Amino acid sequence: MPAATSSPALQHTPLHALHLELGARMVPFAGHEMPVQYPAGLMAEHHHTRRAAGLFDVSHMGQLRLAGPQAAAAFESLIPMDVLDLAPGKQRYGLLLTDEGTIIDDLMFIRRDARCGAADGDDILVIVNGACKAGDIAHLHSRIGSRCDVIPLPDRALLALQGPQAVTALSRVVPGVERLVFMTGAAFDWQGADLFITRSGYTGEDGFEISVPAAQAEALARSLLQQAEVKPIGLGARNSLRLEAGLCLYGNDIDTTTTPAEAALGWAIQKVRRTGGARAGGFPGAERVLAELQGTAPLARRRVGLVALERVPVREHTALQDPQGAPVGEVTSGLPGPTADQPIAMGYVGPSLATPGTRLQALVRGRPVPMEVVPLPFVPHRYHRG
Repeated sequence: MPAATSSPALQHTPLHALHLELGARMVPFAGHEMPVQYPAGLMAEHHHTRRAAGLFDVSHMGQLRLAGPQAAAAFESLIPMDVLDLAPGKQRYGLLLTDEGTIIDDLMFIRRDARCGAADGDDILVIVNGACKAGDIAHLHSRIGSRCDVIPLPDRALLALQGPQAVTALSRVVPGVERLVFMTGAAFDWQGADLFITRSGYTGEDGFEISVPAAQAEALARSLLQQAEVKPIGLGARNSLRLEAGLCLYGNDIDTTTTPAEAALGWAIQKVRRTGGARAGGFPGAERVLAELQGTAPLARRRVGLVALERVPVREHTALQDPQGAPVGEVTSGLPGPTADQPIAMGYVGPSLATPGTRLQALVRGRPVPMEVVPLPFVPHRYHRG
């Protein structure tokens, strides 16, 4: 008889005790025990974030620094984004790619110097997905560890404050954050704790992500929750908010079978990395990625937005068919959109079916549900661009 085995113990974020105190329902997620919702429920949390300000614990995400004089050039050799020309204090969305041009992870990165929080000269602060962080860090060490220092930051927590009143609430606690605009960041001090704050997020709303020493995370969270505009928000509403914003969830909408062009993420690849000049290409899988973006190599599929024409939720892994019932793709994310007020989804179909207005159907419990391809996002973004 084989020996009994047990699952690895779930990790706790620095806010774990606070989540329990607030009555959160906890679930396993990315190796952590995380709050999926609080007593008010997913719908109330979703609407509160769209209307006021929601506080999310995203400390399961990976934070790391790339440091050294060659850090920017080294990182640019791994991702198809412009790192070298990124000014200090500016943030970008990025993609780590396999040698075949498929997506290992999506991430956020910001260039920093001494004026905006770098510990020793210039560095790059990188935020990666929680489920991918161990693999990402190993990949970075393997590929560029000889050219720069890859420094994980396990002693820091990450909070997200999202919603149209986030700036009002946060500027009371941390004066000066109101000067940031979308996709910029800076260092701040809060009661002796060194914070690094970016004006960004995963909801489509204005908001901030706050890197804080783990030892001060609970105190900062409590201070934010004392603001009248702020309520705690769990993973459930985080998922519905990001889907309405048309944002990918790694492991659902993108993974190592997906290329940037298939995922409709070509917008994230700057011109300097696409065409002409010494810095075009030069990243893993560049030949395939650039050929697909330029249309010289065919795409097998493309990510699209979908709405159900009946009030029937269409979940991930639901098969998509053409109106005659032939299989054409699959839903990768789907739920009833609380703000959109209709069932929404993202999925992959052949390029000929990716045009907005195309009619398809989803096979839900054996019944075809009519769907229509629509532009993304489902709810307009409200980023503060200044």
